Amino acid sequence: METTPAFEGLECVDCGESFDAEAATHRCPDCGGILDPTYDLDSLDVSRETFGSRRFDSMWRYEELLPFTRTSAVSMDEGATALVECPGLAEELGVGELYIKDEGRNPTGTFKDRGQTVAMTAAHQHGASDVALNSAGNAGQSAAAYAARADLDAHVFLPSRAGFTNKAMVNVHGGEMTVVGGRIGDAGAAYEDAMDEHEDWYSVKTFETPYRHEGKKTMLYETVEQLDWEVPDHVVYPTGGGVGLVGMHKAAKELRELGITDELPAMYAAQAEGCAPVVRAFEEGRDVHEPWDSPDTICGGIEIPDPGASPLILEALRESDGGAVATSDDEILEAGTAVASRAGVEMGATCAAAASGAWELADRGAFGGDETVVLLNTGTANKDADVLRSHLMSKGI
Repeated sequence: METTPAFEGLECVDCGESFDAEAATHRCPDCGGILDPTYDLDSLDVSRETFGSRRFDSMWRYEELLPFTRTSAVSMDEGATALVECPGLAEELGVGELYIKDEGRNPTGTFKDRGQTVAMTAAHQHGASDVALNSAGNAGQSAAAYAARADLDAHVFLPSRAGFTNKAMVNVHGGEMTVVGGRIGDAGAAYEDAMDEHEDWYSVKTFETPYRHEGKKTMLYETVEQLDWEVPDHVVYPTGGGVGLVGMHKAAKELRELGITDELPAMYAAQAEGCAPVVRAFEEGRDVHEPWDSPDTICGGIEIPDPGASPLILEALRESDGGAVATSDDEILEAGTAVASRAGVEMGATCAAAASGAWELADRGAFGGDETVVLLNTGTANKDADVLRSHLMSKGI
C-alpha cells in the first residue's frame, strides 16, 4: 500500500487493539469495533507555513495527516471548498462572525466526496473489484462516481425516498442500483443480505470502512486555515450518522497536538425533531443513544434512527464543550430559504438543520457576541430544490 510516512495503522476505538492497514480492512477483527487511523504525529515536521505555501486546490494538500499519498489517491480534486462570510446572518444571530463552509462545491455536490476519495483509495489499494454500501442518497452517488474513477464496480442500495438526482447519477456513473421500499434501515437490510451473498464485495459504508470519517476531517483543517489559523468558537453540523462531526473533532485535536493551534471548537450536533437520537442521548447524559422508534422528518439525509457511532459523537460534543439541538422540519426549511434569500448560499434542505439549529442555539444564549460561528452546508440545494420550493409554496410565496 502507498501510505504516508506518519500513518501507523488502525486502532479499535472499543478494545484498543492496533492492526496493520494491509491486513485489517474494515471492522476490528477481534471485537467488531470501529477502526480509526492513527499517526505518529511526533515524527511530522509540519507548520502553518507548510500548508500555507501550497496551492489551495484539494483536501490532499494535507496528505501528511491522511493515510495515503496524494499521488496514489482516487481523487477528483475534492475539498478546498469556500468558507463564505455572512455578516448579515451574524448580525441576526448576535455573533461576531458567521461563516458557511460550502461543501456543495465538491465534485458530486456534497461532503461525501471527502470520505469516498479516501475509502475508494483504500479499496483500490486492497485490490477490490466491487464496492458496496447502503445510503440515504448522496453517499451512494458519490461512491458510484469514485468507483468509476477507480474502475471499480459499485453496488448501491438506496431507500425509495432517496432523491431523483441521487438515483439518476448512480446509474449515470455506471453503478448498479437497488432501490428498496421504506427508509434507510430497509436499504441497510438489503445491503447486508447482498454482502452475505457476495463475500468479494468491499464495503465503503460509513464506519465499516475506517476511512470515510478520516477524509471528512479535512473540513476542519481547511476552515481553520481559511480563518488565518484561528479556531472558530463554534461549529454547527447537521447530524445523521455523524461521520463529519467525528472527523472534524479528531482533526482539531491533531492540529492542537501538532502545536498549530491551541483550542478546540465547540462542536454542535443539529438534528430534526422527528429523528433526534443524538440530541436525546446528549440531553439525558447517556454515552450511547437509544434507537429512534418512529423516524419522521423530510430531511432524509439526517434521518438516521440508529447511528452506530453515537458514542464517538457524544464524546466529541462533551470533550469540545459543545452540545446538541433539534428543530422542526418547518424551522429547518425556513432556515434554508432564509440563508439562500439573505446570504445567497444554496444550502440543502437537510443541511439547513445546521442553520435552524444555530438560530435556536443563539436564542438559548449559547454564543457570545464577539464569537465566530461556522455552519456546515454539507450539500448543494440543487439536489432537493423541490423541497425548498414546496415549502415556499405552502406559505403562498
